[in-house]
Amino acid sequence: MPKRLYARSLIIVIAPMILLQSVVAFVFMERHWQTVTQRLSMAVTRDIAAIIDMIETYPEAEDGYPDVLRIAQERLGLKVDIMPPDPLPAPGPKPFFSILDEVLSEEITRQINRPFWLDTVGNSNIVEIRIQLEDAVLRVFARRSQAYASNTHIFLLWMVGTSLVLITIAVLFLRNQIRPIQQLAAAAESFGKGRPPPPDFRPRGAEEVRRAGAAFILMRERIERQIEQRTAMLTGVSHDLRTILTRFKLQLAIAGPRPETEALNKDIEDMQSMLEGYLAFARGEAAEDTGQLNIGTLFESLTHEARLRKRNLTTEISGPPELLVRPAAFSRLMANLVGNAFRYARNVRVSAIHTRGSFTVVVDDDGPGIPPEKREHVFKPFVRLDNARNQDASGTGLGLSIARDIARSHGGDIMLDDSPMGGLRATVKLPA
Repeated sequence: MPKRLYARSLIIVIAPMILLQSVVAFVFMERHWQTVTQRLSMAVTRDIAAIIDMIETYPEAEDGYPDVLRIAQERLGLKVDIMPPDPLPAPGPKPFFSILDEVLSEEITRQINRPFWLDTVGNSNIVEIRIQLEDAVLRVFARRSQAYASNTHIFLLWMVGTSLVLITIAVLFLRNQIRPIQQLAAAAESFGKGRPPPPDFRPRGAEEVRRAGAAFILMRERIERQIEQRTAMLTGVSHDLRTILTRFKLQLAIAGPRPETEALNKDIEDMQSMLEGYLAFARGEAAEDTGQLNIGTLFESLTHEARLRKRNLTTEISGPPELLVRPAAFSRLMANLVGNAFRYARNVRVSAIHTRGSFTVVVDDDGPGIPPEKREHVFKPFVRLDNARNQDASGTGLGLSIARDIARSHGGDIMLDDSPMGGLRATVKLPA
């Protein structure tokens, strides 16, 4: 079965029509066509039997049987010849499908019961019949229409023609009914990728489709409103805490450098770093319009950062460099992944593959990697693998969580695996 609704709807309309036509055609062929052909062949055979009776009943004149030939041609529509008593020709090949041969042979055998020879193939409009008499051979030429229901194709043409017209009308109506469902699917797909819905999208079509479209619009508005409220709450809390930390730093600065304040300054710096991570997490869920992002320019900025951090970075782009995403969010995703690789590895390789319908970025490093059983766990917020990472390095454990949220907001995802370089491989797949 086809997977698309349009194709399935066409099958629902066309299949019963074809089945009905097949049944009607079969019944017509078996009943009407064969019955009419049998009756016509019976009438032609009866006329030939009457001609034979006249030939055998009345004596032959000096010039043959002129009255019998005249009556056969003028009254019965048959061209009759009386030939010498030569042997009948050998039976010729019969067509693959011919009701006329079968029915006419049966009627001649039943009514006349004499040796005969039949040809329905030589001339498509004429049927030739030869019957062996006692001292002659009777040759009869009859029109095919006299013994065969030749107008059957008209019924078939009308049936097929009207069916094609009905199927065309059904296709046009089904296309108009399926289009609103396709537009609703396109709007839902755009929303899943973090893109705005099509500008001409609105609920239309049948009542059920309109209700589904209106429900989707309400659902999208509720989700966007919930994200805005959550983002505003996280931003407000982080801003208030940063204000308090600024007061602490001012008070410690006024107090002057003392041995007991060094630990406090270190704690304040750690809290400041954590708050920056919270703000970055909040900004990752903030609304941003989609736009074109040049991957080459993004890789250049990553290469510059690698030089500042004294790391070896290799980049590779396959396909068009332009990508339709939320530029700031996707740049943050790449910065988190590559920055995470810079922190724990010396050599990093980033390759991007842009094909029709998909975009893939692979980040490989030669760091310590992550055990397979913990790769899904590291995407949870505030999770750090201290046994495999440097415990002195500052961090909030939100980098991979933010990166996955951004990837999923674009309709994609991030997977972790072993790298050929010996460390960790992070693969980002997005629909293009």
